[in-house]
Amino acid sequence: MPARPLTVLQVVPALHAGGVERGTVEVAAELARRGHRSIVLSAGGRMVEQLEREGSTHITRNVGAKSLLTLRHVGFVRDLLSRGDIDIVHTASRIPAWITQLAWRKLPAGNRPRLITSLHGLHSVSRFSEVMTSGEIVIAVSKTIREYILKNYSTPEERIRVIYRGVDPAEFPRAFQPSAEWIDRFYWDFPRAYGRQLVTLPGRITRLKGHDDFARLIRRLVDSGLPVHGLIVGGEHPRKQRFGEELRQLVRAMKLEEHITFTGHRTDMKELYSVSDLVLSLSSKPESFGRTVLEALSLGTRVAGYAHGGVEEILTEVFPSGLVAPKNQTELLQQAQVLLSSDAQPVAPVTQFQLSDMLDQTVRLYEELHETRTSARRAA
Repeated sequence: MPARPLTVLQVVPALHAGGVERGTVEVAAELARRGHRSIVLSAGGRMVEQLEREGSTHITRNVGAKSLLTLRHVGFVRDLLSRGDIDIVHTASRIPAWITQLAWRKLPAGNRPRLITSLHGLHSVSRFSEVMTSGEIVIAVSKTIREYILKNYSTPEERIRVIYRGVDPAEFPRAFQPSAEWIDRFYWDFPRAYGRQLVTLPGRITRLKGHDDFARLIRRLVDSGLPVHGLIVGGEHPRKQRFGEELRQLVRAMKLEEHITFTGHRTDMKELYSVSDLVLSLSSKPESFGRTVLEALSLGTRVAGYAHGGVEEILTEVFPSGLVAPKNQTELLQQAQVLLSSDAQPVAPVTQFQLSDMLDQTVRLYEELHETRTSARRAA
């Protein structure tokens, strides 16, 4: 713990939902719990109430909009950083990172906050994306992200720190059972799922998430005689509804209307994972981490996923029986049949990738960077 509490500013696009947003709120709460001052700058959203309730301050500015008008916030952020009371500024998305970088680099080097960037996605390699490697320390949320940085950018290896995202076992407890009321409501809403083995694909409906592979798998499982029902859990982005309709047409063409249910966006993922017999991760491109995989495994639910990116890292450590060669439909079918069988290997208790580890490593990094500067000033 430093001699005095730190003030940490996190800059993100908004606080609606998603992995980056959840991580921001989790880190903010941990800072407040440890007696530090936590500030978040964003366009706001449904998670602001929780953020403030847990001890942080929120400043509303639309620093994530994809518009040249967003540059008008550079001056505001520069003024915020130049006050002298912010020790660490941490950003985890490209447009906020540009706004922060443009503001930060104009300040005197000895008086500006320490700058951290977090890379959460395998973005297209470009000058625009390179800003995510501009931090004095760059947090990579997996070894996959670390290798992506080293391969595509000139960031020195010593500036990269791997800090995995994590799951809270209190939020996703092993062997959790939903209430009888939830079970009754679920099967009332989705009666075709009753009495079936549930195979679930969580994630927003986009071309990259493997929904077409999922539909083909369900068709083959049904044809093999297994009493399965597929759940597609996730909403559609307003600008991506064309693919949603294509997917529904595929389901109809494959005569799967009785065997696949579209649940839409859900907030009861713990319950859905717990009633699932198998959860899948079928993204055609590597995921940077794979939070849904980890959440399901934490509950003890079996997972099968394509062996690339962060999903491969998690399954290799936690449940290697779930690894499937990417896009290998034959192997996917065989592995699903094995994992749905009565003698399938159980998931061991998850002790890796804990939220507490992520929070501790992140806050210690803040403290370490601040102490490095304090020591340098003392020496001078």
